Amino acid sequence: MKGLMMDTPLMIGSIMDHAERNFPDQEIVSVVADQPDFRYTFKDAFQRTRQLGNALKSLGIDIGDRVGTLAWNDHRHFELYYAISSSGAICHTVNPRLFPEQLIYIMNHAEDKVVFCDPMFVPLLESIQDQLTTIEHFIVLTSEDSMPESSLKGLLCYESILAEQPNEIEWPEFDETTASGMCYTSGTTGDPKGVLYNHRATVLHAYAAGLPDVFGISAKDIVLPIVPMFHVNSWGSIYVGPMVGSKIVLPGPKMGDGETLQQLIEAENVTISMGVPTVWLNLLQYLEESGKTVPTLKRVVVGGAACPASIMTDMQEKHGVYVHIAWGMTEMSPLGTYNTFKDGMDDLEGDELLEMKLKAGRGVYGAEMKITDDDNNELPWDGVAFGSLKVRGAWILSDYFKAEPGATLEEDGWFETGDVATIDPNGFMAITDRTKDVIKSGGEWISSIDLENTATDHPKVAESAVIGVYHPQWSERPLLLVQVREGETVTKEEILAWFEGKVAKWWIPDDVVFVDSLPHTATGKIQKFELRQEFKDYQLPNVEK
Repeated sequence: MKGLMMDTPLMIGSIMDHAERNFPDQEIVSVVADQPDFRYTFKDAFQRTRQLGNALKSLGIDIGDRVGTLAWNDHRHFELYYAISSSGAICHTVNPRLFPEQLIYIMNHAEDKVVFCDPMFVPLLESIQDQLTTIEHFIVLTSEDSMPESSLKGLLCYESILAEQPNEIEWPEFDETTASGMCYTSGTTGDPKGVLYNHRATVLHAYAAGLPDVFGISAKDIVLPIVPMFHVNSWGSIYVGPMVGSKIVLPGPKMGDGETLQQLIEAENVTISMGVPTVWLNLLQYLEESGKTVPTLKRVVVGGAACPASIMTDMQEKHGVYVHIAWGMTEMSPLGTYNTFKDGMDDLEGDELLEMKLKAGRGVYGAEMKITDDDNNELPWDGVAFGSLKVRGAWILSDYFKAEPGATLEEDGWFETGDVATIDPNGFMAITDRTKDVIKSGGEWISSIDLENTATDHPKVAESAVIGVYHPQWSERPLLLVQVREGETVTKEEILAWFEGKVAKWWIPDDVVFVDSLPHTATGKIQKFELRQEFKDYQLPNVEK
Protein backbone atom coordinates (compact mmCIF):
# COMPACT_ATOMS: atom_id res chain seq x y z
CA MET A 1 0.00 0.00 0.00
CA LYS A 2 1.33 3.43 -0.95
CA GLY A 3 0.99 6.43 1.32
CA LEU A 4 -1.49 9.16 0.46
CA MET A 5 0.95 12.06 0.10
CA MET A 6 1.58 14.49 -2.72
CA ASP A 7 4.36 13.45 -5.06
CA THR A 8 5.85 16.92 -5.45
CA PRO A 9 9.15 16.77 -7.39
CA LEU A 10 12.32 18.20 -5.85
CA MET A 11 13.39 20.91 -8.29
CA ILE A 12 16.02 23.64 -8.15
CA GLY A 13 13.39 26.04 -9.47
CA SER A 14 11.30 25.43 -6.35
CA ILE A 15 14.14 26.92 -4.23
CA MET A 16 13.95 30.02 -6.41
CA ASP A 17 10.16 30.25 -6.06
CA HIS A 18 10.33 29.75 -2.29
CA ALA A 19 13.00 32.42 -1.80
CA GLU A 20 11.21 34.99 -3.95
CA ARG A 21 7.89 34.49 -2.18
CA ASN A 22 9.17 34.28 1.40
CA PHE A 23 12.30 36.45 1.35
CA PRO A 24 11.82 38.90 -1.55
CA ASP A 25 13.73 41.74 0.12
CA GLN A 26 16.73 39.71 1.30
CA GLU A 27 19.98 41.03 -0.16
CA ILE A 28 22.64 39.62 -2.44
CA VAL A 29 25.85 41.67 -2.41
CA SER A 30 28.32 41.11 -5.24
CA VAL A 31 31.84 42.27 -6.12
CA VAL A 32 32.03 42.86 -9.89
CA ALA A 33 34.39 44.99 -11.97
CA ASP A 34 31.76 46.95 -13.91
CA GLN A 35 29.42 47.58 -10.96
CA PRO A 36 31.37 48.20 -7.71
CA ASP A 37 29.47 47.39 -4.52
CA PHE A 38 26.59 45.86 -6.47
CA ARG A 39 23.58 44.80 -4.40
CA TYR A 40 20.04 43.74 -5.10
CA THR A 41 17.31 41.55 -3.64
CA PHE A 42 16.15 37.98 -4.20
CA LYS A 43 13.13 39.46 -6.00
CA ASP A 44 15.44 41.38 -8.37
CA ALA A 45 17.72 38.38 -8.85
CA PHE A 46 14.99 35.95 -9.81
CA GLN A 47 13.27 38.46 -12.08
CA ARG A 48 16.57 38.66 -14.00
CA THR A 49 16.81 34.86 -13.84
CA ARG A 50 13.51 34.62 -15.74
CA GLN A 51 14.84 37.07 -18.33
CA LEU A 52 17.93 34.89 -18.63
CA GLY A 53 15.73 31.81 -19.07
CA ASN A 54 14.04 33.50 -22.03
CA ALA A 55 17.43 34.49 -23.43
CA LEU A 56 18.63 30.87 -23.23
CA LYS A 57 15.54 29.79 -25.12
CA SER A 58 16.20 32.40 -27.81
CA LEU A 59 19.71 30.99 -28.19
CA GLY A 60 18.28 27.55 -28.88
CA ILE A 61 19.20 26.02 -25.53
CA ASP A 62 17.04 22.95 -24.94
CA ILE A 63 16.60 20.31 -22.25
CA GLY A 64 19.85 18.39 -21.80
CA ASP A 65 22.09 20.95 -23.51
CA ARG A 66 25.30 21.78 -21.70
CA VAL A 67 25.93 25.46 -20.93
CA GLY A 68 29.43 26.29 -19.72
CA THR A 69 30.43 28.98 -17.25
CA LEU A 70 33.89 30.40 -16.57
CA ALA A 71 33.10 32.83 -13.81
CA TRP A 72 33.85 33.92 -10.25
CA ASN A 73 31.39 34.19 -7.37
CA ASP A 74 29.09 37.04 -8.32
CA HIS A 75 25.42 37.82 -8.93
CA ARG A 76 25.48 36.98 -12.65
CA HIS A 77 26.91 33.54 -11.96
CA PHE A 78 24.19 33.14 -9.32
CA GLU A 79 21.55 33.88 -11.97
CA LEU A 80 23.13 31.34 -14.33
CA TYR A 81 22.95 28.61 -11.67
CA TYR A 82 19.16 28.92 -11.50
CA ALA A 83 18.23 29.86 -15.07
CA ILE A 84 20.22 27.10 -16.79
CA SER A 85 18.96 24.32 -14.53
CA SER A 86 15.35 25.58 -14.51
CA SER A 87 15.47 25.55 -18.33
CA GLY A 88 16.21 21.83 -18.21
CA ALA A 89 19.75 22.46 -19.43
CA ILE A 90 22.94 21.57 -17.56
CA CYS A 91 25.00 24.23 -15.80
CA HIS A 92 28.56 23.13 -16.52
CA THR A 93 30.82 25.12 -14.17
CA VAL A 94 34.35 25.16 -15.60
CA ASN A 95 37.39 25.92 -13.44
CA PRO A 96 39.21 28.81 -15.19
CA ARG A 97 42.41 27.95 -13.31
CA LEU A 98 42.82 24.74 -15.29
CA PHE A 99 45.54 24.40 -17.88
CA PRO A 100 44.46 25.20 -21.48
CA GLU A 101 44.74 21.54 -22.51
CA GLN A 102 42.37 20.56 -19.70
CA LEU A 103 39.89 23.31 -20.60
CA ILE A 104 39.83 22.14 -24.21
CA TYR A 105 39.30 18.54 -23.18
CA ILE A 106 36.56 19.35 -20.67
CA MET A 107 34.49 21.67 -22.86
CA ASN A 108 34.73 19.34 -25.85
CA HIS A 109 33.93 16.28 -23.76
CA ALA A 110 30.92 18.06 -22.25
CA GLU A 111 29.91 19.34 -25.70
CA ASP A 112 29.11 22.78 -24.35
CA LYS A 113 26.78 24.66 -26.69
CA VAL A 114 27.18 28.11 -25.14
CA VAL A 115 29.80 29.48 -22.74
CA PHE A 116 29.31 32.40 -20.34
CA CYS A 117 32.54 33.99 -19.15
CA ASP A 118 33.84 36.84 -17.04
CA PRO A 119 35.67 39.52 -19.08
CA MET A 120 39.08 38.54 -17.71
CA PHE A 121 38.77 35.09 -19.29
CA VAL A 122 38.14 36.36 -22.82
CA PRO A 123 41.85 36.25 -23.82
CA LEU A 124 42.11 32.69 -22.50
CA LEU A 125 39.12 31.58 -24.57
CA GLU A 126 40.44 33.42 -27.64
CA SER A 127 43.65 31.41 -27.41
CA ILE A 128 41.83 28.06 -27.51
CA GLN A 129 38.58 28.75 -29.40
CA ASP A 130 39.81 27.11 -32.63
CA GLN A 131 40.09 23.83 -30.70
CA LEU A 132 36.61 24.06 -29.14
CA THR A 133 34.35 22.09 -31.44
CA THR A 134 30.78 22.56 -30.18
CA ILE A 135 30.43 26.15 -28.88
CA GLU A 136 28.08 28.43 -30.83
CA HIS A 137 28.19 31.54 -28.63
CA PHE A 138 30.51 33.13 -26.09
CA ILE A 139 28.61 35.47 -23.78
CA VAL A 140 30.61 37.94 -21.67
CA LEU A 141 29.24 38.56 -18.18
CA THR A 142 29.28 42.35 -18.23
CA SER A 143 27.43 45.44 -19.43
CA GLU A 144 27.54 46.84 -22.97
CA ASP A 145 29.75 49.75 -21.85
CA SER A 146 32.36 47.34 -20.45
CA MET A 147 32.40 44.81 -23.31
CA PRO A 148 35.97 43.96 -24.35
CA GLU A 149 36.99 43.89 -27.99
CA SER A 150 37.34 40.26 -28.96
CA SER A 151 37.75 37.83 -31.82
CA LEU A 152 35.51 35.25 -30.15
CA LYS A 153 32.93 33.86 -32.53
CA GLY A 154 29.26 34.38 -31.74
CA LEU A 155 30.20 37.02 -29.15
CA LEU A 156 27.34 38.44 -27.09
CA CYS A 157 26.94 40.73 -24.08
CA TYR A 158 25.14 39.34 -21.03
CA GLU A 159 23.31 42.50 -20.02
CA SER A 160 22.24 43.13 -23.62
CA ILE A 161 20.66 39.71 -24.10
CA LEU A 162 18.82 40.08 -20.78
CA ALA A 163 17.48 43.53 -21.63
CA GLU A 164 15.78 42.15 -24.74
CA GLN A 165 13.71 39.62 -22.79
CA PRO A 166 10.49 39.77 -20.73
CA ASN A 167 10.70 39.00 -17.00
CA GLU A 168 7.97 36.36 -17.07
CA ILE A 169 8.54 32.81 -18.24
CA GLU A 170 6.87 29.44 -18.38
CA TRP A 171 9.64 27.05 -17.42
CA PRO A 172 9.57 23.67 -19.18
CA GLU A 173 8.36 20.63 -17.23
CA PHE A 174 10.67 17.70 -16.64
CA ASP A 175 11.43 14.97 -14.12
CA GLU A 176 13.34 15.63 -10.88
CA THR A 177 16.05 13.22 -12.00
CA THR A 178 16.80 15.44 -15.01
CA ALA A 179 20.44 16.53 -15.06
CA SER A 180 20.92 20.02 -13.64
CA GLY A 181 24.65 20.64 -13.33
CA MET A 182 28.05 19.21 -14.11
CA CYS A 183 31.52 19.56 -12.64
CA TYR A 184 34.70 17.79 -13.70
CA THR A 185 37.21 16.26 -11.32
CA SER A 186 40.68 17.80 -11.21
CA GLY A 187 42.21 14.97 -13.23
CA THR A 188 45.40 14.57 -11.16
CA THR A 189 46.11 11.10 -12.56
CA GLY A 190 44.45 11.22 -15.99
CA ASP A 191 41.78 13.02 -17.97
CA PRO A 192 39.22 14.89 -15.85
CA LYS A 193 35.93 13.05 -15.33
CA GLY A 194 32.48 14.61 -15.53
CA VAL A 195 30.09 14.32 -12.59
CA LEU A 196 26.49 14.92 -13.63
CA TYR A 197 24.17 16.18 -10.88
CA ASN A 198 20.36 16.19 -11.00
CA HIS A 199 17.61 18.31 -9.45
CA ARG A 200 16.59 15.76 -6.82
CA ALA A 201 20.12 15.17 -5.55
CA THR A 202 20.90 18.89 -5.50
CA VAL A 203 17.81 19.78 -3.45
CA LEU A 204 18.40 16.91 -1.00
CA HIS A 205 22.02 18.01 -0.63
CA ALA A 206 20.87 21.57 0.12
CA TYR A 207 18.46 20.27 2.78
CA ALA A 208 21.28 18.31 4.41
CA ALA A 209 23.80 21.15 4.23
CA GLY A 210 21.37 23.47 6.02
CA LEU A 211 20.86 21.15 9.01
CA PRO A 212 21.80 22.53 12.46
CA ASP A 213 24.74 20.13 12.82
CA VAL A 214 26.02 20.98 9.35
CA PHE A 215 26.18 24.57 8.02
CA GLY A 216 23.32 25.46 10.35
CA ILE A 217 22.40 28.53 8.28
CA SER A 218 19.20 30.46 8.99
CA ALA A 219 17.42 33.57 7.70
CA LYS A 220 19.34 35.55 10.34
CA ASP A 221 22.74 34.59 8.89
CA ILE A 222 24.86 36.49 6.40
CA VAL A 223 26.81 34.02 4.28
CA LEU A 224 30.09 34.63 2.44
CA PRO A 225 30.78 31.69 0.08
CA ILE A 226 34.48 32.00 -0.72
CA VAL A 227 34.69 28.48 -2.12
CA PRO A 228 34.40 29.07 -5.88
CA MET A 229 31.09 28.58 -7.63
CA PHE A 230 33.04 26.62 -10.26
CA HIS A 231 34.07 24.12 -7.55
CA VAL A 232 31.41 21.52 -6.70
CA ASN A 233 28.40 23.87 -6.59
CA SER A 234 30.19 26.17 -4.12
CA TRP A 235 29.61 23.33 -1.61
CA GLY A 236 25.87 23.83 -2.02
CA SER A 237 25.90 27.28 -0.41
CA ILE A 238 24.26 28.96 -3.42
CA TYR A 239 21.23 26.70 -2.93
CA VAL A 240 21.14 26.67 0.88
CA GLY A 241 21.18 30.47 1.17
CA PRO A 242 17.96 31.09 -0.81
CA MET A 243 16.34 27.98 0.69
CA VAL A 244 16.58 29.43 4.22
CA GLY A 245 16.52 33.12 3.30
CA SER A 246 20.00 34.20 4.37
CA LYS A 247 21.76 37.26 2.98
CA ILE A 248 24.50 36.26 0.51
CA VAL A 249 27.78 38.12 -0.02
CA LEU A 250 29.73 37.16 -3.16
CA PRO A 251 33.42 38.19 -3.34
CA GLY A 252 33.87 38.00 -7.12
CA PRO A 253 37.52 37.62 -8.19
CA LYS A 254 38.72 38.79 -4.76
CA MET A 255 38.10 35.49 -2.98
CA GLY A 256 41.78 35.05 -2.12
CA ASP A 257 42.45 38.63 -1.05
CA GLY A 258 42.63 39.01 2.73
CA GLU A 259 41.99 42.76 2.68
CA THR A 260 38.85 42.48 0.54
CA LEU A 261 37.51 39.62 2.64
CA GLN A 262 38.00 41.57 5.86
CA GLN A 263 36.25 44.60 4.38
CA LEU A 264 33.31 42.51 3.18
CA ILE A 265 32.96 40.70 6.50
CA GLU A 266 32.99 43.95 8.45
CA ALA A 267 30.83 46.02 6.07
CA GLU A 268 28.17 43.35 5.49
CA ASN A 269 28.20 41.81 9.01
CA VAL A 270 29.05 38.33 7.70
CA THR A 271 28.38 35.56 10.24
CA ILE A 272 29.51 32.40 8.40
CA SER A 273 31.88 31.70 5.53
CA MET A 274 33.22 28.71 3.58
CA GLY A 275 36.59 28.26 1.92
CA VAL A 276 39.78 26.25 1.47
CA PRO A 277 42.70 26.60 3.95
CA THR A 278 44.67 29.04 1.75
CA VAL A 279 41.84 31.57 2.01
CA TRP A 280 41.97 31.57 5.79
CA LEU A 281 45.75 31.78 5.88
CA ASN A 282 45.54 34.90 3.68
CA LEU A 283 42.85 36.44 5.87
CA LEU A 284 44.73 35.69 9.10
CA GLN A 285 47.92 37.18 7.67
CA TYR A 286 46.08 40.38 6.72
CA LEU A 287 44.43 40.63 10.13
CA GLU A 288 47.81 40.18 11.81
CA GLU A 289 49.51 42.83 9.66
CA SER A 290 46.69 45.38 9.72
CA GLY A 291 45.44 44.96 13.26
CA LYS A 292 41.89 44.77 11.92
CA THR A 293 39.23 42.33 13.08
CA VAL A 294 36.21 40.35 11.87
CA PRO A 295 33.80 41.18 14.70
CA THR A 296 30.61 39.59 13.31
CA LEU A 297 32.16 36.39 11.95
CA LYS A 298 31.16 33.44 14.15
CA ARG A 299 31.96 30.33 12.11
CA VAL A 300 34.02 29.29 9.10
CA VAL A 301 33.93 26.01 7.23
CA VAL A 302 37.22 24.58 5.95
CA GLY A 303 37.41 21.89 3.28
CA GLY A 304 39.17 20.95 0.06
CA ALA A 305 42.47 20.18 1.79
CA ALA A 306 43.78 19.32 5.25
CA CYS A 307 43.41 22.20 7.69
CA PRO A 308 46.59 23.23 9.55
CA ALA A 309 46.07 23.35 13.30
CA SER A 310 47.37 26.93 13.30
CA ILE A 311 44.31 28.11 11.36
CA MET A 312 41.97 26.60 13.90
CA THR A 313 43.80 27.93 16.95
CA ASP A 314 44.45 31.42 15.54
CA MET A 315 40.86 31.83 14.39
CA GLN A 316 39.49 30.78 17.78
CA GLU A 317 41.99 32.39 20.14
CA LYS A 318 42.66 35.64 18.29
CA HIS A 319 39.27 36.31 16.68
CA GLY A 320 36.67 34.19 18.44
CA VAL A 321 35.78 32.31 15.24
CA TYR A 322 34.94 28.60 15.46
CA VAL A 323 36.38 26.46 12.65
CA HIS A 324 34.40 23.48 11.31
CA ILE A 325 36.11 20.87 9.13
CA ALA A 326 34.07 19.35 6.30
CA TRP A 327 34.93 16.58 3.86
CA GLY A 328 33.51 15.58 0.53
CA MET A 329 34.26 15.11 -3.15
CA THR A 330 33.12 16.34 -6.55
CA GLU A 331 31.49 12.93 -6.90
CA MET A 332 29.49 13.60 -3.71
CA SER A 333 27.99 17.00 -4.56
CA PRO A 334 30.24 17.32 -2.33
CA LEU A 335 29.05 16.84 1.26
CA GLY A 336 30.08 13.68 3.13
CA THR A 337 31.03 14.59 6.71
CA TYR A 338 30.95 17.67 8.93
CA ASN A 339 32.66 18.26 12.25
CA THR A 340 30.22 19.31 14.96
CA PHE A 341 30.48 17.83 18.43
CA LYS A 342 27.98 15.54 20.09
CA ASP A 343 26.58 16.23 23.53
CA GLY A 344 29.26 15.80 26.19
CA MET A 345 32.23 16.28 23.87
CA ASP A 346 32.70 19.94 24.81
CA ASP A 347 34.45 18.71 27.97
CA LEU A 348 37.50 17.77 25.89
CA GLU A 349 40.56 19.92 26.50
CA GLY A 350 44.03 20.65 25.10
CA ASP A 351 45.54 18.34 22.50
CA GLU A 352 42.61 15.91 22.75
CA LEU A 353 40.16 18.70 21.88
CA LEU A 354 42.28 19.95 18.97
CA GLU A 355 42.76 16.44 17.61
CA MET A 356 39.00 15.85 17.59
CA LYS A 357 38.24 19.23 15.98
CA LEU A 358 40.74 18.52 13.18
CA LYS A 359 38.97 15.31 12.12
CA ALA A 360 36.82 15.36 9.00
CA GLY A 361 33.73 14.93 11.15
CA ARG A 362 30.79 12.58 11.31
CA GLY A 363 28.55 11.40 8.51
CA VAL A 364 25.70 13.59 7.31
CA TYR A 365 22.35 11.82 6.91
CA GLY A 366 21.98 10.97 3.23
CA ALA A 367 25.62 9.95 2.75
CA GLU A 368 26.68 6.59 4.23
CA MET A 369 30.31 5.60 4.67
CA LYS A 370 32.38 2.58 5.62
CA ILE A 371 36.02 1.51 5.63
CA THR A 372 37.27 -1.82 4.28
CA ASP A 373 40.49 -3.81 4.15
CA ASP A 374 42.22 -5.07 0.99
CA ASP A 375 39.77 -8.00 0.80
CA ASN A 376 36.74 -5.67 1.02
CA ASN A 377 35.92 -6.76 4.57
CA GLU A 378 34.27 -3.97 6.54
CA LEU A 379 36.45 -2.66 9.37
CA PRO A 380 35.24 -1.57 12.83
CA TRP A 381 34.66 2.04 13.88
CA ASP A 382 37.18 1.86 16.70
CA GLY A 383 39.49 4.75 15.79
CA VAL A 384 42.33 2.29 15.30
CA ALA A 385 41.58 0.31 12.13
CA PHE A 386 42.01 2.20 8.90
CA GLY A 387 41.24 1.21 5.36
CA SER A 388 39.67 2.24 2.06
CA LEU A 389 36.87 4.77 2.51
CA LYS A 390 33.69 4.01 0.56
CA VAL A 391 30.43 5.96 0.30
CA ARG A 392 26.92 5.75 -1.10
CA GLY A 393 23.86 7.95 -0.88
CA ALA A 394 21.24 10.17 -2.44
CA TRP A 395 23.64 12.80 -3.84
CA ILE A 396 26.56 10.55 -4.79
CA LEU A 397 27.25 9.72 -8.43
CA SER A 398 26.25 6.41 -9.98
CA ASP A 399 28.45 6.77 -13.09
CA TYR A 400 30.79 9.31 -14.63
CA PHE A 401 29.53 11.25 -17.64
CA LYS A 402 29.97 9.22 -20.85
CA ALA A 403 31.63 6.37 -18.93
CA GLU A 404 30.68 2.76 -19.52
CA PRO A 405 27.47 2.17 -17.52
CA GLY A 406 28.12 0.30 -14.29
CA ALA A 407 31.88 0.80 -14.39
CA THR A 408 32.08 3.38 -11.60
CA LEU A 409 30.63 1.65 -8.54
CA GLU A 410 31.57 -1.60 -6.87
CA GLU A 411 29.24 -4.57 -7.29
CA ASP A 412 27.47 -3.84 -4.00
CA GLY A 413 26.80 -0.22 -4.99
CA TRP A 414 29.52 1.54 -2.99
CA PHE A 415 31.80 4.21 -4.45
CA GLU A 416 35.52 3.88 -3.74
CA THR A 417 36.70 7.37 -2.78
CA GLY A 418 40.41 6.73 -3.08
CA ASP A 419 40.92 7.89 0.50
CA VAL A 420 42.30 5.88 3.40
CA ALA A 421 40.48 6.67 6.64
CA THR A 422 39.73 5.66 10.19
CA ILE A 423 36.40 6.13 12.02
CA ASP A 424 36.17 6.36 15.80
CA PRO A 425 33.35 5.01 18.04
CA ASN A 426 31.62 8.44 17.94
CA GLY A 427 31.44 8.20 14.15
CA PHE A 428 34.11 10.83 13.53
CA MET A 429 36.09 10.08 10.38
CA ALA A 430 39.70 11.11 9.80
CA ILE A 431 41.44 10.89 6.44
CA THR A 432 44.88 9.36 6.88
CA ASP A 433 45.93 9.38 3.23
CA ARG A 434 44.99 8.93 -0.38
CA THR A 435 45.16 5.28 -1.44
CA LYS A 436 47.85 6.08 -4.00
CA ASP A 437 49.84 8.24 -1.55
CA VAL A 438 50.00 5.98 1.49
CA ILE A 439 53.53 4.87 2.41
CA LYS A 440 53.99 1.18 3.20
CA SER A 441 57.09 0.70 5.30
CA GLY A 442 57.88 -2.85 6.37
CA GLY A 443 54.28 -3.84 5.71
CA GLU A 444 52.93 -1.07 7.97
CA TRP A 445 51.14 2.04 6.70
CA ILE A 446 52.43 5.57 7.35
CA SER A 447 50.10 8.51 6.81
CA SER A 448 51.67 11.14 4.56
CA ILE A 449 48.88 13.55 5.51
CA ASP A 450 49.69 13.34 9.23
CA LEU A 451 53.36 13.96 8.50
CA GLU A 452 52.54 16.91 6.22
CA ASN A 453 50.22 18.46 8.79
CA THR A 454 52.89 18.12 11.48
CA ALA A 455 55.56 19.66 9.25
CA THR A 456 53.30 22.56 8.20
CA ASP A 457 52.60 23.36 11.85
CA HIS A 458 56.28 24.34 12.17
CA PRO A 459 56.36 28.15 12.28
CA LYS A 460 59.03 28.36 9.58
CA VAL A 461 57.38 25.98 7.10
CA ALA A 462 55.08 27.38 4.41
CA GLU A 463 54.13 24.09 2.77
CA SER A 464 55.24 20.47 2.72
CA ALA A 465 54.72 17.18 0.94
CA VAL A 466 55.66 13.63 1.90
CA ILE A 467 56.25 10.81 -0.59
CA GLY A 468 57.54 7.28 -0.27
CA VAL A 469 60.96 6.45 -1.73
CA TYR A 470 62.73 3.14 -2.12
CA HIS A 471 64.39 1.49 0.85
CA PRO A 472 66.08 -1.94 0.52
CA GLN A 473 64.98 -3.17 3.96
CA TRP A 474 61.63 -1.46 4.52
CA SER A 475 60.48 -1.26 0.88
CA GLU A 476 59.52 2.40 1.32
CA ARG A 477 60.41 5.21 3.70
CA PRO A 478 59.00 8.74 3.91
CA LEU A 479 60.85 11.64 2.28
CA LEU A 480 59.79 15.13 3.38
CA LEU A 481 59.83 18.01 0.90
CA VAL A 482 59.68 21.45 2.52
CA GLN A 483 59.02 24.95 1.24
CA VAL A 484 60.31 27.40 3.87
CA ARG A 485 58.40 30.60 4.69
CA GLU A 486 59.78 33.69 2.98
CA GLY A 487 62.54 35.32 5.02
CA GLU A 488 63.04 32.28 7.28
CA THR A 489 65.88 29.77 7.53
CA VAL A 490 65.72 26.31 9.07
CA THR A 491 67.89 23.20 9.03
CA LYS A 492 67.06 19.59 8.30
CA GLU A 493 67.92 18.69 11.88
CA GLU A 494 65.47 21.28 13.24
CA ILE A 495 62.67 19.94 11.04
CA LEU A 496 63.24 16.31 12.01
CA ALA A 497 63.47 17.21 15.69
CA TRP A 498 60.06 18.90 15.35
CA PHE A 499 58.45 15.49 14.75
CA GLU A 500 59.69 13.97 17.99
CA GLY A 501 56.82 13.27 20.37
CA LYS A 502 54.25 14.29 17.74
CA VAL A 503 54.21 11.10 15.63
CA ALA A 504 55.39 7.53 16.11
CA LYS A 505 59.19 7.45 16.06
CA TRP A 506 59.30 5.02 13.14
CA TRP A 507 57.10 7.42 11.13
CA ILE A 508 59.64 10.25 11.23
CA PRO A 509 60.91 10.96 7.67
CA ASP A 510 64.31 9.57 6.79
CA ASP A 511 65.35 12.77 5.02
CA VAL A 512 64.33 16.35 4.23
CA VAL A 513 64.68 18.13 0.89
CA PHE A 514 64.17 21.90 0.76
CA VAL A 515 62.42 23.15 -2.40
CA ASP A 516 61.60 26.60 -3.75
CA SER A 517 58.00 25.54 -4.46
CA LEU A 518 55.78 22.50 -4.78
CA PRO A 519 53.77 21.62 -7.91
CA HIS A 520 49.99 22.12 -7.67
CA THR A 521 46.96 21.24 -9.72
CA ALA A 522 44.58 23.98 -10.85
CA THR A 523 42.46 23.29 -7.78
CA GLY A 524 45.41 23.82 -5.44
CA LYS A 525 46.21 20.20 -4.61
CA ILE A 526 49.86 19.12 -4.49
CA GLN A 527 50.75 16.96 -7.47
CA LYS A 528 52.24 13.97 -5.69
CA PHE A 529 52.62 11.99 -8.91
CA GLU A 530 54.99 14.65 -10.28
CA LEU A 531 57.02 14.55 -7.08
CA ARG A 532 57.20 10.77 -7.18
CA GLN A 533 58.49 10.97 -10.77
CA GLU A 534 61.04 13.66 -9.89
CA PHE A 535 62.36 11.78 -6.86
CA LYS A 536 61.95 8.20 -8.08
CA ASP A 537 65.73 7.67 -8.04
CA TYR A 538 66.34 9.58 -4.81
CA GLN A 539 68.84 7.89 -2.53
CA LEU A 540 68.19 8.16 1.19
CA PRO A 541 71.18 8.82 3.49
CA ASN A 542 73.23 5.72 4.33
CA VAL A 543 71.24 3.56 1.92
CA GLU A 544 72.77 1.79 -1.03
CA LYS A 545 70.55 0.92 -3.96
